[in-house]
Order: sequence, then C-alpha cells, then structure tokens
Amino acid sequence: MVSGIVDDHAGDVACLVVMPRPVYTGAGNGGDTAEVQSLTKRRMTPDEIAALVQHGLGPDAEVLASSEFTDSYFSTVHAVTLTDGSELVLKIAPEPGPALLRYEVDLIHTEIEFYRRAGAAGVPLPELVVAEPDHGYLLTRRLRGQPLGSVAETMTRGQLEAVRREIGEICTRLRRVIGTQFGYPRRDGRTRSASWRASFLTMVDDILADAVDHGCELPEHPVRIRELVERHSVLLDEVATPVLVHFDLWDGNVFVVDDGDGSYRVEGIIDGERAFYGDAIAELTSLAFFADPATVPGVLDGFLGRQLSDSETVRLSLYRVYLYLIMVTEGVPRGFDPVEHGPVRRYVLAQLDDELAYLSRR
Repeated sequence: MVSGIVDDHAGDVACLVVMPRPVYTGAGNGGDTAEVQSLTKRRMTPDEIAALVQHGLGPDAEVLASSEFTDSYFSTVHAVTLTDGSELVLKIAPEPGPALLRYEVDLIHTEIEFYRRAGAAGVPLPELVVAEPDHGYLLTRRLRGQPLGSVAETMTRGQLEAVRREIGEICTRLRRVIGTQFGYPRRDGRTRSASWRASFLTMVDDILADAVDHGCELPEHPVRIRELVERHSVLLDEVATPVLVHFDLWDGNVFVVDDGDGSYRVEGIIDGERAFYGDAIAELTSLAFFADPATVPGVLDGFLGRQLSDSETVRLSLYRVYLYLIMVTEGVPRGFDPVEHGPVRRYVLAQLDDELAYLSRR
C-alpha cells in the first residue's frame, strides 16, 4: 500500500511525486525494481506452483514457466505460462498466523467476491479463471498493460487527468454493487452489521488493537484516537447503503494501456482483497493518496461530478485515519526492515498526525 501523489507544479509533463518508500533490490512487477520481503509471503517451489495450477485447471495443465512478482507486499504472486500459451497470474494467500492483522483474515475470499461482483457490474478486471478460497489461492488472466504508477511520469497532464477521470467513473460502477450488510465480507462475519457506524468503529478498534499488540508508535494515545473517531462517527449514519469499496486503488493497482493515438485507458484494476461494503467516499483515500481530491485533476470529475460536501470531507478524514493506522502498523508483523521502511513509516505518521489534528479542530 505504497504510492504517490500528483504534484501540481507548472510544466507540460504530469509528475507523480513518490512518497518516501523502502529501497529493495531485485526484479519487480510492472516495470518496478522493488523486491519486498514480508513474513506473509510464502516461498513456493516450481513443483508446488505446478501442483496448484493442476489443482485448479486439471491434470492436463502444464506449466512451461513461472516467475514471482517480487514487489507484492502481502500475498505471494507468480506469473505462470502454460504449455498451451495461456498467461496467468497465481495469487496465494498468506498462511494464518501472527503476521496477519485482525482485518486480514480470509482476504482471498474477499478478493474472489470482489472480482465476481465488480466484474458483473462492468468494472474492468483480469478474468478470474479459478477461485479456491478454501485452498487459499486464485488464478486470473494476466493483464497486458502497465501499472499507472510506472508510466504516470511519462504522461502529459491531459493524459493523466483523463485516466484519473476514467478511474473515478469506474468507481461509480462499484457504487452499484450493494451488500447485504456493512463491513468486510469475511466468512466469520466480524465487522459486519446493519450500521456503517458500528462496522467502521469495529474496524478501527481492530487496527488500534493490532497497533498496541505490536508496540507500534502512534502520534496520539490509542484511546485518544478512538475518542476522536467516535466524536465524528455520527456522520457515518448518513451512509444508508453498503456499497462495494475497493479501498486500495493506488496507482500500482490500476493497469493502463497506450491506445497508440495519444491516449491511455484503464485495462483493469487488481488486488481487491481489502474491499469492504461501506461508504463510497472511502475510495478517495487512495484515488487521491495524501492529497486533497479537489487538487488532483480528474478525480472528483469522474468520481462525483462535484466537490465534496462538508460531511463527506470529515468522513474522508476518518477513513484516512483508518488507512494510515493500517500503514503504520502492518510493517511490524510483516517483518519489514526498520531502516529501509523507516522513511515510509515516518511519512505516514506525519500524515496521520495531520488528520488527527484536523479532527480535533472540528
């Protein structure tokens, strides 16, 4: 969950200003050069990969080649080429254990539900070929484009604005996907309720408990953070319908293709494992990462067609607090190197502090 923000400086080329991030070595996915070491990722042998592919596709499926996408921060992801020419992506969920945060239970089931329901609503996605939540993996067709984050710096302002407007429009299709309850769609039912306020407060309680369990530094005492969130939580009662929210639509999870006529389009979005049913405004946490959505050209035009209301602005701050709590906590149980990950964590801590200060002033 590491990305950047659009820098509103003068010039003909739209610039993606990347937030501080750890420096890793090795080959990554989508043109990135980052190799992420995380305790949540499994080490898979070629035989184990072949066995999963045959489990999903049958004994006639033969793997010609496979390689790991090493820039994944959570799951184990491999590109797989079959002897019949099929190019797939194999995604394997982490094993249960102390490296998982409370909300990270059953995320492969969440991602499968996201692919099925969002795809039915016309959201561009990789084709889901095999879904095996009980066996902890899925197979999709491999997208041909590149992550937006890897090409944004080469795009003109107009091209980038058009893509961000398209992403916003895609999110309007997600708003047509309605859940039976609010909260994460995990099978044990935790966080699910008829009230968005109740579900969201449970989500916040869980990540605060994770932060305490792992001894994570926070800008305020957890009790104070909970009090600030609860103070403004009455606004969450304005959300009456549980709509599908991806909640991780940073530029690395949006694949784009060059149409060859000077324009780009979204080929598909990936990584729906952190989705929940809640307030559509929460999508702006990653559509305008670390930025006022009004200052990122194209985002609000496509997403809402208007500016945020006062209530929506406060609700967005609540969702940013939740996201930033996740980001400053997840690196500890995953075993991220504290030196390499330090700049990212300090940056997000400062952003979290700013959001808490904003909520304190309200």
